[in-house]
Amino acid sequence: MSLVFPHTFVPWFRSVAPYIHAYRGKTFVVGVAGEAIAAGKLNGLVQDLAILHAIGIKLVLVHGFRPQLSEQLAAKGKTSRFSHGIRITDPVALDCAQEAAGQLRFEIEAAFSQGLPNTPMANATVRVVSGNFLTARPVGIVDGVDFLLSGVVRRVDGAAIRRAIDIGALVLLSPFGFSPTGEAFNLTMEDVATATAIALHADKLVFLTEVPGIRERLDDDESPVDTEIALADARRLLASMSTPQQPSDPAFYLQHCVAACEGGVERSHILPFAVDGALLMEIFTHDGMGTMVVDEKLESLREAGHDDVAAIVKLIEPFERDGTMVRRDRAEIERDIENYTVIEHDGIIFGCAALYPYPEARTGEMAALTISPAVQSQGDGERILKRIEQRARALGLSSIFVLTTRTMHWFIKRGFEQVDPDWLPEARKRKYNWDRRSQVLVKRLG
Repeated sequence: MSLVFPHTFVPWFRSVAPYIHAYRGKTFVVGVAGEAIAAGKLNGLVQDLAILHAIGIKLVLVHGFRPQLSEQLAAKGKTSRFSHGIRITDPVALDCAQEAAGQLRFEIEAAFSQGLPNTPMANATVRVVSGNFLTARPVGIVDGVDFLLSGVVRRVDGAAIRRAIDIGALVLLSPFGFSPTGEAFNLTMEDVATATAIALHADKLVFLTEVPGIRERLDDDESPVDTEIALADARRLLASMSTPQQPSDPAFYLQHCVAACEGGVERSHILPFAVDGALLMEIFTHDGMGTMVVDEKLESLREAGHDDVAAIVKLIEPFERDGTMVRRDRAEIERDIENYTVIEHDGIIFGCAALYPYPEARTGEMAALTISPAVQSQGDGERILKRIEQRARALGLSSIFVLTTRTMHWFIKRGFEQVDPDWLPEARKRKYNWDRRSQVLVKRLG
């Protein structure tokens, strides 16, 4: 039996609570590459999806079957053919695709039906619904290549899918579509997932793929993954890339993420299926696991409003308890809320600071500078400092100052100088706590 340590588990569980509140009732479309299932990742993925389902997230799962189909073809002595990143589907390949899809659908439904005790699936009830939700048309002939029975999505029956997920079912889609005449077409998982996310106005489109995400330097496999890309930057990045020919090409999934965001999906994600729990880490942690494409930067630096009071109080409370900060009366925070600047990510406030101006002395106090321990050392403190400096300059102030007992070196490294408390403006000097002996540091504004 594993041990549970309250000093680590409780803070962690509380830290994910804001995401649980934020995502309950939201709609996620998850596209999983067939390679993930071939690599034995199905049970872990199903368990993670069951957790999301349990907290009230509405789910559509789209599976791929590239390796499974290639295996079926090889067993029949046939060779897989691709062009423009799309499989050329002849009648034999279509039969193999139907066999592969049927087998995978059976495996996925069986995985959602398991309920062994002492596993994440214990007491889970996930009803899986499949159906003919997709209408397709042929790819046709592109650059002289006839794609035969390969197709693209013509229409998604979003209303029918919405009815199913609204009553608590998980909708499972295979990459097959049918024409109005009943002709079947082999589609791509990426096309189906993207079209479905757009049709549902989904809150997230998530791809679990062979690639870890989009690296900051595309030509360096050791370069860090870019965790967040604005839609405009993603468009420019795509324009600089060569046309993707296979799923391992960086642009392969990025092009679908861009299309989804342009179609109204708020956020699109590229995650590595090789990392166990990548889906949970992406959803329930600040920086996530892979790359997220958003219409705008989710991290927002802005002036606070009255709706932010409770979040600011919660943010600064731990630092008041351990003596890092002087306790502030809650009514005072509410009264002075317009003095505060906050930094939020995905609607959750992770940092704040206040500017109290002393116009007669042409200076201002930066107070309550706080960054959540979950995201410290990522530059948020410096971003808030710069915004406070901008606000001070706009007020015609020539300097800002801080009082601190523990973070003197952080401020000195950012241009502050220590001064005697007698330097303080008279109004502030009268409130100075000589017992606390806070250090006074000043930064001149150029």
